[in-house]
Amino acid sequence: MKDLLYRLFEHQYLGRGEAQKVLAGIAGGEYNAEQVSALITVFLMRSISVDELAGFRDALLSICIPVDLSEYAPVDIVGTGGDGQNTFNISTAACFVLAGAGYHVAKHGNYGATSVSGASNVMEQHGVKFTKDAGKLRESLDGCRLAYLHAPLFNPAMKAVASIRKNLGVRTFFNLLGPLANPARPAYQLLGVYNLPLFRLYSYTYQAGGGTRSGVVHSIDGYDEISLTSEFKVAMPGQEKVYSPETVGLKRCRGEDLFGGDTPAAASAIFDRVLQNRATDAQRDCVLINAAFAIRVICPGKSIEECLAEARESLESGNALHALEKFIEINR
Repeated sequence: MKDLLYRLFEHQYLGRGEAQKVLAGIAGGEYNAEQVSALITVFLMRSISVDELAGFRDALLSICIPVDLSEYAPVDIVGTGGDGQNTFNISTAACFVLAGAGYHVAKHGNYGATSVSGASNVMEQHGVKFTKDAGKLRESLDGCRLAYLHAPLFNPAMKAVASIRKNLGVRTFFNLLGPLANPARPAYQLLGVYNLPLFRLYSYTYQAGGGTRSGVVHSIDGYDEISLTSEFKVAMPGQEKVYSPETVGLKRCRGEDLFGGDTPAAASAIFDRVLQNRATDAQRDCVLINAAFAIRVICPGKSIEECLAEARESLESGNALHALEKFIEINR
């Protein structure tokens, strides 16, 4: 590791195979916490390359505990985190809207590292017990169309660096890896990133292979999801476009409208109000538009207006809330 760190300190880049070997070593406990922290720091000081990100992804997927849910052709909505905005759990709520609309979801998530409440925090607030049992995950998909995969149960590398990430309290390249390391290898994914260089990086990484049909989204003012606080950029296979809230028929909102509170309990309460269709217009619309673009990834022939109407029907009919209630019942 020492020789590797010297190379990185001299602004050299890792090849894809080297990156895979390094991350496998982290997962295997070959390096101490100080060495791992130094490695993480390098990638705070400079951008990560496509080969490095692809190699790290290769390592995670090769050592993770796999779970085959391919018969469901599931979708995942996930953000890199690290945008510093501390929003409520928008992606997780959008996943339940998708489930309520009839789509199967394999949601991959973790505790918040740079925000108060990650997906796993809000799940625990509802009494959900995490599992890596494939039979239980299939039962959940059959019962409510959504299964939740808690990252540390499936990814030894994530577990190995959990305390380091928490102690650092800043975004790291592991924020970038989480969305790429869903052990279910979903058929579809909507990924949110917090800046334009990452938008381009993920677009290239997905083009480098992986078997998932993906959309990448970024709000121009720095959110790792479609926030409706500014124009937002969307890349899907074969196309790239900038939208405004107004062009998709929704109102522009303010950053404070999406604040997730100071505790996981506060974030969970907002999450519940959204799915109960009792949230503010800004909270509701933000969830709906993210769900809509996920539907667009699955069904590229549909217009965004059609996709948004599907998402709205899921929420207003109570189907999204029913999916949550059934999910909790199955996973307690």
